[in-house]
Amino acid sequence: MPNTPAPAALTTDRVLILDFGSQVTQLIARRIREAGVYCEILPFSVGDERVRAFAPRAVILSGGPASVTEAGSPRAPEAVWTLGVPVLGICYGQQTMCEQLGGKVEPGDTREFGRAFVDVREPCALFEGVWTPGAREQVWMSHGDRVARLPDGFRTVATSEGAPFAIVADDVRRFYGVQFHPEVVHTPHGDALIRNFLFGVSGLSGGWTMAAYRAQSVEKIRAQVGTGKVICGLSGGVDSSVAAVLIHEAVGEQLTCIFVDTGLMRAGEAQEVVTLFRDHYNIPLVHVDAADLFLGELEGVSDPEVKRKTIGRLFIEVFDREAAKIGGAEFLAQGTLYPDVIESVSFTGGPSVTIKSHHNVGGLPERMKLKLVEPLRELFKDEVRALGRELGLPHSFVGRHPFPGPGLAIRVPGEITREKLEILRKADQIYLEEIRNAGLYDAIWQAFAVLLPVRTVGVMGDGRTYDYACALRAVTSVDGMTADYYPFDHGFLGRVATRIINEVRGINRVTYDITSKPPGTIEWE
Repeated sequence: MPNTPAPAALTTDRVLILDFGSQVTQLIARRIREAGVYCEILPFSVGDERVRAFAPRAVILSGGPASVTEAGSPRAPEAVWTLGVPVLGICYGQQTMCEQLGGKVEPGDTREFGRAFVDVREPCALFEGVWTPGAREQVWMSHGDRVARLPDGFRTVATSEGAPFAIVADDVRRFYGVQFHPEVVHTPHGDALIRNFLFGVSGLSGGWTMAAYRAQSVEKIRAQVGTGKVICGLSGGVDSSVAAVLIHEAVGEQLTCIFVDTGLMRAGEAQEVVTLFRDHYNIPLVHVDAADLFLGELEGVSDPEVKRKTIGRLFIEVFDREAAKIGGAEFLAQGTLYPDVIESVSFTGGPSVTIKSHHNVGGLPERMKLKLVEPLRELFKDEVRALGRELGLPHSFVGRHPFPGPGLAIRVPGEITREKLEILRKADQIYLEEIRNAGLYDAIWQAFAVLLPVRTVGVMGDGRTYDYACALRAVTSVDGMTADYYPFDHGFLGRVATRIINEVRGINRVTYDITSKPPGTIEWE
């Protein structure tokens, strides 16, 4: 079994974030993780026992859409106030803190949404070294209610036009509340305020690293799996690949990967997966070429949801059949990420009833009765990439753009045919090649070509053509929750379009999609 460094005490400095439903709660976690401190998000509805069991060194209460003034609105567990650890309330979190501790919240005369300014009245540990009394500082607000009376022990340290208690502090109990959102980039120095809370107020060390996470994860996997066999559905994407390499480091040949080649991969990717895992890492790998099966079942299917469900059903059937051949497997490895965990539970604490079908193609059947091994479930996407680099995966693999489970099926709107897939692969390959040549690949979160379900008349040389139109897309994002188009210059787009039209028979028109996406799907269909 490979040697690994002794695990560090990763989670002794842990921060608990209680989620009241803010759409940017994950950003709080990202800021904390980026500071080298481990944290987790739990719904506000968890009980006192769960809060105590987590044993946080600090607690943060997120924002949320509810009104503290309404009966039955969310409240923090009472244990938060008796743990004896620092607490930071953000927006709604500040309001419920004040209400629960004896203060008063009421609808504000002036609502504040977007850019606002706070006037710093007194010094405070939250903004030591960042803001000084007398300064006016920009922040990002999103509130209609406001704190009208402070609980005993609190003082006002900053005000705004719509919030007479924009920042409040109880220095003895180390309870702090801010009406704005320091976690968003629209609050300059917001990151510094969070770091002050973590290190200046809470006294945390900031020693959480990927090297330490790797060592601890290897130990946890070994403890969970013992001498059992593990199977892993390897998709060729970053998440399942990193999970597979990490588990292999922990249990060696007790792991077998199953790679179901659906025939919907990008150009050359299936062979890359086989070469990397079977030849380079020597990980036991079952490669199933199921392209004929998938494309046969998809023939004549144009509805995107039917396509996804068909792919999901076939994947399960093929995976189930191959897993049965291995025999004796007790564990199933999955590349579940932390956003998946967060999104599987709504802020009201109930299970989500909706699977993001644009990304997932279905779960494995319960009859398999396998216990899950999910070594990445505490990580965000960029942290998974960092872990992949720590494990020695090549940058070309770790930095690969996300590729959804349905693959090219959702990039050929309408009916899928072998001809369309081949046309699309060639166009996509040229597009990504030009992006790499321009040194832009790592600056873009996801880029891909789409073969549109329309054909247009064109003139090439002395002849007329009647061929497909191709759309190109490139977006910037941190974690896929929101996205904006990448601003290519016209020279780049001209080069790509010219190459595609000249080199890919079947396309005579290329367009660039400049749609931005709010929180939600960023796939094509």
